[in-house]
Amino acid sequence: MKNHLKTAAPLTIEGLSVAYQKKPVLRGVSFSIEEGELIGVIGPNGAGKSTLMKAALGLIPRLSGEVLIYGKPYRQQRRLIGYVPQRESVDWDFPTNALDVVMMGRYGHLGLFGRPGAKERRLAMECLAKVGMADFATRQISQLSGGQQQRVFLARALVQDAKLYFMDEPFAGVDAATEKAIITLLQELKRQGKTVIVVHHDLATVEEYFDSVLLLNVELQAYGKTEQVFTQQMLQQTYGGRLAFLERGGNARLAVTKG
Repeated sequence: MKNHLKTAAPLTIEGLSVAYQKKPVLRGVSFSIEEGELIGVIGPNGAGKSTLMKAALGLIPRLSGEVLIYGKPYRQQRRLIGYVPQRESVDWDFPTNALDVVMMGRYGHLGLFGRPGAKERRLAMECLAKVGMADFATRQISQLSGGQQQRVFLARALVQDAKLYFMDEPFAGVDAATEKAIITLLQELKRQGKTVIVVHHDLATVEEYFDSVLLLNVELQAYGKTEQVFTQQMLQQTYGGRLAFLERGGNARLAVTKG
């Protein structure tokens, strides 16, 4: 198993197509990512960024295409994967506390009839501490702020001890302190050899945060190292020219969407 993981890419997608009510959302997307990188998935609203993640994880049906996690189908590799969904897609009124939410991330390690015990509780508390939420372990998730909720879901992904993480806009709607805490944690995962794929919308931070970038607008526009792909030409191709470019320290690569 370990030898196989060393030779296979964390994620390989070939010819992925998805449609909602016969309208194409993704068309013929193919790429393979490298291990141990922070990868930003960038594109305009409606480009299929979240759909890409959900289709890769088997959460929505696909019209065609193959998705391999370390060379095997997702259903065989789910223990290697951590997932942080968009905060808006979660029912935050569900009656449970922060600690219980994080312990849910251990269910894949317990088997069908396993029940979380002292070990799972300890690991969950350690992950809550890593995201600065240990003092809120018994707080109902509905009583947490948006940034705090996001930290809890990040802790749930961490407690899975995955090798490949999918994160759908983890920075959306959080304060500056939470964003800094999240990116620090993602960089720590990278140092541990983990691979993290992040749907991201703030173009101003792309160069600072990500090793590689995947540009998407229904079809794959480009994928590669950030310094090679995150260019004015490729961004205009991806966003249809709806961009403004600003000088920053003599570098004209900072891009800001106009809406």
